[in-house]
Amino acid sequence: MDPIATTAPSDCTVVSLPLVPGQEVAEGATVAIVEVMKIEQLVVAPCDGVVAAVAVAVGDVVKRDAPLMTITPGTIDAVHTVDEDTVTTGIRLDLAEVLARRALLGDDARPDAVAKVHSRGRRTARENLADLVDDDSFEEYGSFMYAAQTRRRSREDLIANTPGDGIVGGIGRINGNEFADDQSRCAVMSYDYTVLAGTQGLRGHQKKDRLFEVCERLELPLVLFAEGGGGRPGDTDGSSIAGLNVPSFAAISRLSGLVPTVAIVSGRCFAGNAALAGVCDVIIATPDANLGMAGPAMIEGGGLGVFAPEDIGPVDVQTANGVIDILVPDDAAAVDAAKRYLSYFQGATKDWTAHDQELLRGVVPEKRKRAYNVRDAIELLADEGSVMELRPAYAEGMITSLVRLEGRPVGVIANNPLHLGGAIDAPGSDKAARFMQLCDGHGIPLLFLCDTPGFMVGPEAEKDAQVRRFGRMFVVGASLTIPFATVVLRKAVGLGAQAMAGGSFHAPLMTISWPTGEVSGMGIEGAITLGARRELDAIDDADERAAAYEERVAMMYEHSKALNAAAHHEFDDVIDPAETRRRIVNLLRSAPANPARRRRPHIDTW
Repeated sequence: MDPIATTAPSDCTVVSLPLVPGQEVAEGATVAIVEVMKIEQLVVAPCDGVVAAVAVAVGDVVKRDAPLMTITPGTIDAVHTVDEDTVTTGIRLDLAEVLARRALLGDDARPDAVAKVHSRGRRTARENLADLVDDDSFEEYGSFMYAAQTRRRSREDLIANTPGDGIVGGIGRINGNEFADDQSRCAVMSYDYTVLAGTQGLRGHQKKDRLFEVCERLELPLVLFAEGGGGRPGDTDGSSIAGLNVPSFAAISRLSGLVPTVAIVSGRCFAGNAALAGVCDVIIATPDANLGMAGPAMIEGGGLGVFAPEDIGPVDVQTANGVIDILVPDDAAAVDAAKRYLSYFQGATKDWTAHDQELLRGVVPEKRKRAYNVRDAIELLADEGSVMELRPAYAEGMITSLVRLEGRPVGVIANNPLHLGGAIDAPGSDKAARFMQLCDGHGIPLLFLCDTPGFMVGPEAEKDAQVRRFGRMFVVGASLTIPFATVVLRKAVGLGAQAMAGGSFHAPLMTISWPTGEVSGMGIEGAITLGARRELDAIDDADERAAAYEERVAMMYEHSKALNAAAHHEFDDVIDPAETRRRIVNLLRSAPANPARRRRPHIDTW
């Protein structure tokens, strides 16, 4: 048979010719190795046979399809195998190296550090993330990073003792058993306090920045476990002076108003770690949390005294002032709270049960001056077990809760008659305005439950800058893009009542009242005292004067009743309280979803 030419697969350089003329060769065996752009390529025999001639030498540069050798086809006697360097048996060395490094990342590789965490009743970063993220859904980013300290520590030491540069992060599903994959995908990351006290290092910042970028591009909610001591002074491998060009804080801030963001704080969280937590929509904390913009060293360095970490931003301070939104008993409860909070932003649930709505008829006492717990109204209106209150210890006169109505997420803002009679003070205005932004930013409809005698008054109240702080409720209310409604439970007085309706009783899609509703421009008793002072003062007899006053008050109350206000178009309707849930649900069914990708440029951190 005629010899068959074996040719070059492309323009290349010949780097190996293992066969010589007269040598037997099996089909598929390597007859030459050529190199293209520093990449070797095997040239194999097209058939069994004998090498007839070799046309090139090692080092020759040849063109595509140039003959390298010729092979005379025929039967061969020798047993030939594929070249050894093309055979893989077991785990390759390069893969084995990766698997060995990956094993150093897990908690099993650092038993002493893990035991120390467990001795404090805490969970490790990876244990928290495993609990948060659905099984087998976590895709980690930047796992092989280690601290940028090679000028002062060996690479082996850094690999073993600074895994991930103290931060674990990636993408996974949360609540995937309840919501579709596109609704349950989230970005998650956790500082690891067992690695350099959870401080922020050069590579950790790079990892966060990458994840924040992916989070923004994919519009993924973010959960951040923020425990740590802030910026790290010990990194040696960077070239910056102060690191003030680090984009991490701007990158996470760009997520505000785009996606829900949650910070979880246990233990010590200071400086840069606290700054990351502080830009998130909500902060969930455990009782051992200390949250502050500076730790003990920075405070002492500033000449402001010596303090223990436990003295700085403890939870009793940070819940009362509104920094912490949700306080929970431990790490496990924090993860549960994060899952539950995120669920409101992942969509409607199919399974729900409702309370007996006729119980709403008894929430507001028949005695019109008797205080009551408006949380009872919220609980009864909402699906059973669906109420999640935010900042309950801050601004007690204003209650802000996430609830579900027939499975659909809804935000509720309610006046609390048990605090200042429901009057809106400056902290309450801040709390309500910020919650309005939160719901508007993420497309959650709002329900206002109004029972307020108006804004708080008096010289002491004005010391809280309430002129400006009250203004937030009006400005934010006027910019809402989500569907919202107002239900007047009892008092609806003056500017405060208007603020509980987006600025005007005709701003909501529906403004309705219970039969107990009372509407007036100012407090009725005060209006009588001021408006009828001359007439009342003209009555000499004290009993007659008191009777005249009470008569005027009664007339004013009759005039201000919800039924009369509805007759004059100030309310859209007066309803049986038992109808409230049905009316709100039907309204929300009629309200179109807002298609805007980003409804607000950001959500205020406060």
